[in-house]
Amino acid sequence: MTPSLAASALRVPHSRIRELAEIAMSMDGVLKLYFGESNIPTPEYIKRAAQKAMADGFTFYTENAGLPSLRKALARYYQELHGVELDAAGEFVITASGVQALNLAIRCVLDPDDQALVLTPAWPNGSANVAMANAVPIQIAHPLVGDRYQIDFAALEAAVTPRTRMLLYTSPSNPLGWVATVDEQRQLLDFARRHKLWLIADEVYERLNYTGAKPTTPAPSILKLATRDDAVIVIQSFSKAYCMTGWRLGWLVARQDLAARATQLNEFVVSHAPSFAQRAGETALLWGETALCEMLIRLKENRDFCLDALAKMPGVTVPKPDGAFYLFPKIAGVTDSFDFCKRLLMDTKVGLAPGVAFGAGGEGSVRICYAAERPIVQEAMARLAMFLK
Repeated sequence: MTPSLAASALRVPHSRIRELAEIAMSMDGVLKLYFGESNIPTPEYIKRAAQKAMADGFTFYTENAGLPSLRKALARYYQELHGVELDAAGEFVITASGVQALNLAIRCVLDPDDQALVLTPAWPNGSANVAMANAVPIQIAHPLVGDRYQIDFAALEAAVTPRTRMLLYTSPSNPLGWVATVDEQRQLLDFARRHKLWLIADEVYERLNYTGAKPTTPAPSILKLATRDDAVIVIQSFSKAYCMTGWRLGWLVARQDLAARATQLNEFVVSHAPSFAQRAGETALLWGETALCEMLIRLKENRDFCLDALAKMPGVTVPKPDGAFYLFPKIAGVTDSFDFCKRLLMDTKVGLAPGVAFGAGGEGSVRICYAAERPIVQEAMARLAMFLK
């Protein structure tokens, strides 16, 4: 008898975002708004830092937790941005992308058949990583109340069972653009403490925040509220704020016992993130604020342009997002968002991500990444408007 694939692997669904993208990649001239990235390349100063690092010999193994110099730079980052004191040696793990940080964290806290609460619509990799750990994701949808998404705490309470071990949320949200307030974070932390759960906060988009006093004010971090003994894990990445999606460089912040175990597990996954990429990450932290400010101004202008364009399209409703670089409009009459996005792609060469890819509460919507250059965004909105007519 031919050996079969593992049931746990078969339970993980194919990413509907990637499924749509693979169709688009076989076509020419597609306006690519389906992935969560800008079409602007990594800034030159970061690329030069990587080249210098390679010339300086950063082509060998590093510590499993990452270069000490990068961890120290991240500790300074949290002190300066959030006023939070963190132990560079014991509370950080550098990873080969934010999703690898998420995978490590989930591997550290879930056993087979455990349950994890996941606030959705959300990037599907969270629920998928839970399933890959032979655990069960329980999705709790964000309700839209008026013009803002909120957290359904009653649904969270009702979903807790003796097997519940973890709660995952994303702020700023991919795909909603929702940003958790300090009060909402305090309620999430209280919920996790009362039910003795690990609380994982995906804060990858924290620098893409439009609610602060100045353009580079980060979104609130759960680390500002949590004690160092809380069962809290923050997932982070260099991808979004510094246009480094292809570099695959991220990190996690966690209680020292989890960070130590994640460091050990890193050996059996990737050993460590690329050494020269880590050095480039240090440079991004040191010199990135000016470029980040310029990008945020452009992103906010793109967001407002798209909101105005969508407001003129029949049957389209979308709340104004406070962060990230996505819009998640609901389109009246759409019950199969993948089919809608596929038809839009084939007819107009506009590539959007189907809402169904983002879990409970996502069907009937599409995700628009407005991080592309303005001419691309303008043409995409014009073609979408014609398609809807």
